[in-house]
Amino acid sequence: MKRQQRARRLIELGRLVVKAELAELAADDPAILLGLFLEAAATLKGDERDVKLALWREHGRRVLADENGHRP
Repeated sequence: MKRQQRARRLIELGRLVVKAELAELAADDPAILLGLFLEAAATLKGDERDVKLALWREHGRRVLADENGHRP
């Protein structure tokens, strides 16, 4: 069961990468994507963590709500 849950989670994360057009914008280059993710991780380790999380969360919620035909 844990294996299925992990597989679903990885698929969901991959879907988000595609939805944000990161794969396309990075020319499907894994090194670019990893660099981007490492940059984001470094940002989240910094002093502006809470501000960035709130900003990114709100932006993501708006996009997901628009996609589903709902208001955030």
